[in-house]
Amino acid sequence: MNKLIVIIIMLCAGQLIAQGDDRKVVNELINKWHKAASEADFETYFGILADDGVFIGTDASENWQNDDFRAFSKPYFDRGKAWSFTNIERNIYIDESENFAWFDELLDTRMEICRGSGVLQKEDGKWRIKHYVLSITIPNEDVDHVSELKKEKDSLFILNKKSR
Repeated sequence: MNKLIVIIIMLCAGQLIAQGDDRKVVNELINKWHKAASEADFETYFGILADDGVFIGTDASENWQNDDFRAFSKPYFDRGKAWSFTNIERNIYIDESENFAWFDELLDTRMEICRGSGVLQKEDGKWRIKHYVLSITIPNEDVDHVSELKKEKDSLFILNKKSR
């Protein structure tokens, strides 16, 4: 019985170590992805985003499938200036199968502090970003003011969506 307990503990410890290694790899990959954007390295940036990856931006209209996001982004990368997101804080989670990871992060950007969140999947042993969401943070005490600022555009956006 004692041997069985030792084996179970060793298996659990091995899984925690593997998840720790995956967390490190995922963290470095997300840093590399953000760095590629700041250096306008199109190939590296889109090599990390999965072929069927999705990028959701801060504007309500920005729900970009990979090909559309590439087309939108290419002129920025070609000019040598895409965007620059610097990590302030990041939390990474790995599922038990070690094939999926998800994260949330706070970023220093030209829009001040933003929040990013995403999902990664291991494809052929390599992590790739499947889904990423970028949000502008708004202090709670400023929500009413910001809501008033965007009320008109949001109303038009909603009407446009409903009329389709």
